[in-house]
Amino acid sequence: FSSTFAIRMLIPKKNRIAILHYLFQEGVLFAKKDFWATSHPIAELKDIPNLQVIKTMQSLRSRKFVKETFNWSHFYWYLTFDGLNYLREYLHLAENVVPNTLEEAAERPSSFFPASSLRGPWWLL
Repeated sequence: FSSTFAIRMLIPKKNRIAILHYLFQEGVLFAKKDFWATSHPIAELKDIPNLQVIKTMQSLRSRKFVKETFNWSHFYWYLTFDGLNYLREYLHLAENVVPNTLEEAAERPSSFFPASSLRGPWWLL
């Protein structure tokens, strides 16, 4: 053996598909930088060790399928358009299926305030 060798991590296929499906569904994913956590904090991924989520996302980041931000000991990943196409092909999804972050927003009310409050400040009345 040489003094430096690579240790590969084998992630079960069902865990990898669950992570990728959640990422495609939401368009974003986060994980706390805790390599020893036995479960991930997101309910849909609670049976998957946090380390497997981090390593799966690092693999996608190395291929530029996600963008990564690290802040306050948390990783945040955002799906790119290349990643969107890759996951569509990998998960065998239709072209019209898009992540929640790319869906058209539901029709919003024109104003959050009642019409009476739109007259202006009290000193202008």
